[in-house]
Amino acid sequence: MTRGPRLGRKLRDLGILDRRRLQQGLERQAATGERLGEALVALNLVEEARLLPILADHLGVQAAALPLTADREILVRLPAELPRERGVLPVGRQGRAILLAMVDPLDLAVLEEVQFRLGAPVRPRLTTQAAVVSALAGSRASEPAGGVISAVDRILTSAVDAGASDVHVEPRGDGVRIRWRIDGILREMSDPPDVPGTSALSRIKVMAGMDIAVRRRPQDGGFSFNPPSGGSWAVRVSTLPLEAGEKAVLRILATDRAPVDLEATGLVGEDLRRVRTMLGRQGGVILVAGPTGSGKSSTLAAAVGELDREGQNVVSLEDPVEYRLSGVSQVEVRPRAGLTFASALRAVLRQDPDVILVGEIRDRETAEIAMAAAVTGHLVLSTIHTLDAPSGIGRLLHMGVPRYLVAAGLAGIVAQRLVRRLCPGCGGHPDGCAWCPDGYRGRTGIFQVLRVSEGLREEILRGGGTPALRRRARAEGMGSMGSDARRKVADGLTSPHEVGRVLRGEAEEALPCGRCRNGVPLGARACPHCGLPRGRTCRCGEDMESGWRFCPSCRRPAPPPPDEAPLE
Repeated sequence: MTRGPRLGRKLRDLGILDRRRLQQGLERQAATGERLGEALVALNLVEEARLLPILADHLGVQAAALPLTADREILVRLPAELPRERGVLPVGRQGRAILLAMVDPLDLAVLEEVQFRLGAPVRPRLTTQAAVVSALAGSRASEPAGGVISAVDRILTSAVDAGASDVHVEPRGDGVRIRWRIDGILREMSDPPDVPGTSALSRIKVMAGMDIAVRRRPQDGGFSFNPPSGGSWAVRVSTLPLEAGEKAVLRILATDRAPVDLEATGLVGEDLRRVRTMLGRQGGVILVAGPTGSGKSSTLAAAVGELDREGQNVVSLEDPVEYRLSGVSQVEVRPRAGLTFASALRAVLRQDPDVILVGEIRDRETAEIAMAAAVTGHLVLSTIHTLDAPSGIGRLLHMGVPRYLVAAGLAGIVAQRLVRRLCPGCGGHPDGCAWCPDGYRGRTGIFQVLRVSEGLREEILRGGGTPALRRRARAEGMGSMGSDARRKVADGLTSPHEVGRVLRGEAEEALPCGRCRNGVPLGARACPHCGLPRGRTCRCGEDMESGWRFCPSCRRPAPPPPDEAPLE
């Protein structure tokens, strides 16, 4: 890359930089002594891939294609330190001439030295230092690419065989640290391959279709993987720049292993009957609620598995597609290309759908379209990020969806978490066995199912808050995830310790009483153990905050504060 104002004027004339950003680059160049192009890239004012052809034209040379691939047969004939120190890399041949990617293609001394050592004419091609470094990381003669490829394949195969959902690839010194998430717990790989972290990252980025020369900003990509043990897996890759290099996280999705039905997710008894009743309706929105990693997508796939996909037109909108569902027209939304959930949903409604699966309700527009579609007779399945089922109603209202539309369109909400199953081999022994590391193997769901009844619809229209909706739903038979978890403990599927780990601090679980310290269910007006009122509650059911003199819902005078004196 070059110094001087001419490049700056050219970038400004092309509309790539305005005067203010060009001045920022010039100020950094003056302070650091960098070339102007290097300063602009370092400040993230211009991407290297965009700058390179402009700069090559400015210098009167050709640009090397990115990412660089070293010609190893030629590379081993150069001194080991020359490529990195002088920013050069042989990338192929053109007749007798050798194509040499160079950070500074006007450096005649380097050109003459390479030409002398190789005994052949050299033709320069402009590149960047980052591209040379990335290519060298995976192409050193002492680290043949086959070894790096085998190492990454071993990491992926071991992760799939262990049942990992995510793989973390992190730089550590000259090596790499591998951690994977199994049944929700992050564990370190005991025997990671002995390869440099930069080499492993470069290989992963190539597989995911990323630019290996870009290391200063995050990237996203993906690829499919077919391990020797069989099956098809989709791998989503995300990279993040760190102070010590780059980190990659790989999400592993078993695209051909969707749950066959709702029972396979852990739904049983009355909860299962309620969900199947909601699925049998002619319309309505069914939401699956929970945080990231709680199994929502698997439950949606299981619900679709119980539908008639031969006699109905079932369409899914996903970001990305996680399971291949037979009999379903699956659409992968692409927000960067303008295909958002909302725009895709509008298009799908013109495709004569019976059932629509929307990967996630993220905004008011998507929520309103989904509710309107449900009112007109479509069954809509989607997910939402809330801690329990009643909170999902409040989330929709806070998005700005009108109360009448929520009351008319919502059929029900299924909240869930995943708990680890006791290992069938050792029955939960903490030291584990040949089948497990610590007494657990696999996971199952714990659920809370809220069915929107006529009474709940009236409560929504009346303006009832989440506590009032929660009380009404419980009065009509809605259980809690805690009670479902206790049933699964009694059935020997999981342990009390695991349930406590997963549900600790959940919004729908009990809070300690200020007097007797026993658990008080959230939304309860008083402690069921000692009778101490849990704050002030108006006769209309509205919870009163400290300092309020009147109820904001019914305008009655606020009740006096509860007596929190200890029992005699």
